[in-house]
Formats: sequence, C-alpha cells, structure tokens
Amino acid sequence: MILYIIRHGETEWNKMGKMQGRTDISLSEDGRKLAQKTADGLKNVKFDYIFSSPLERAYETAYIIRGSRDTEIVKDERLIEIGFGLYEGTVVEERKGSIALFFDDPQNYVAEKGAESYESLLARTKAFIENVLFPIEENKPDATVLISGHGALNKALFLHLLHKQLKDFWSGVYQGNCAVNKFEIKKGNVRLIDEAKYY
Repeated sequence: MILYIIRHGETEWNKMGKMQGRTDISLSEDGRKLAQKTADGLKNVKFDYIFSSPLERAYETAYIIRGSRDTEIVKDERLIEIGFGLYEGTVVEERKGSIALFFDDPQNYVAEKGAESYESLLARTKAFIENVLFPIEENKPDATVLISGHGALNKALFLHLLHKQLKDFWSGVYQGNCAVNKFEIKKGNVRLIDEAKYY
C-alpha cells in the first residue's frame, strides 16, 4: 500500500502564526492555489481511498486534490487536529506557560484550559491506523491512500508509523502547508519514501 499524508493548505491564521487547533478556519486564496498546484503534481496518482479531518481546511484540501476522481472523501473524527483550548487564536511565537511545553518538551506537556493531551491524540491516531489503514493494506495491498490532515495530527501518525518516541514527536523535516509525506506499507512494515515533499 502507498500512503500519502498531506498537511492542509495555508489559512489566514497560518499566515499570522496563530494556533488553530479545532477552530474551523477555511483556506486562504493562497492556500487554495497551493492545493491546486499540489493537485496538479498528483494528477496521475490513482487514489483508492481518501480520508480527511472533518475540519474545513483539511477537507477542502482533499477536495481540490481529488479533482475529477470519483473517490469518496471520508471524514474521520480521529483525524481532527489536536485541540488547544483557550490557546487557540494565540500567536505561536508568543506561547508561554504550559502551552510552550507542547512544542518544546512534549513529554512534560500537561493539557489545560480545554486543550487535548498528547495521550488522547496518540490513542485516536493509533486506533485509526490499526482499524482503518492496516485492514486496507491487508485486504488490498496495492491500494493507494490519501490522508488530508494537520500539523500535529500528521506528526502523531508519523510517530506511530515510524515507531518514534513522544520525546521525538517534532523531529524530522517540518511539514509545511500542502507538503506531503509518502510511505509504503507492506505486510505491516512501513518505509518512508518522501518527507515534506512539495509538488
């Protein structure tokens, strides 16, 4: 199975450096253009399955990339971005207190003010991989799958697929808007093919 995991296109909050989390922000015009450029780069890929976060910015990215294909886009709640609670809408570079640990020291981050914990994020992404992705690979090993997600959500998927530890959550190449990580999954073994590639 070939798996493409894309981060949604740019939003106005991305441009302003704001933490979005569960806040349902749409793509900006630049975000739509970048998604279309990515769609053009992936136009010859036959996606058998397309999964998306239920948030608009990820779904619209998946919709643009799907183009004229008739593949259904399946929204899955387990692919929603991590929630930052009352910190949503604040500027990332100005983070202070516990939210600073989210990026700088994941092992010691304690979710507060309505935020979601790493443990919750990792549990639901693990469930998605085990209950959705691995059965597809087992039953249709030649399938090609697209997931349209978010910055932290995608990092959680990468952590499970590559057997990384929480302390290394943010390691690897930064996945910007519309960047794609491509994996091969074969009999449960995972190989990273492309990391943060732009099309």
